[in-house]
Amino acid sequence: MRLDKFLKVSRIIKRRTVANNACDSEHVKVNGRDAKASYDVKIGDVIEVSFGERILKIRVKEIKEHTLKNDASDLYEVIN
Repeated sequence: MRLDKFLKVSRIIKRRTVANNACDSEHVKVNGRDAKASYDVKIGDVIEVSFGERILKIRVKEIKEHTLKNDASDLYEVIN
């Protein structure tokens, strides 16, 4: 699954276009490297998203094409 779509499906970022822009402006890293929106997310990847001063660091636990709002947090674990 593409990185921008994973960020949207997991509800980390609300809209895919916003996720795409965050990747383009280097606010998203995967395994310590800047990542493009087209990066193919795999289970076990560590994703860092910077929201201004705050950095959210997560590990991918599961990948699903669609998920309910209540189940979105099951796709990752926060490792800050």
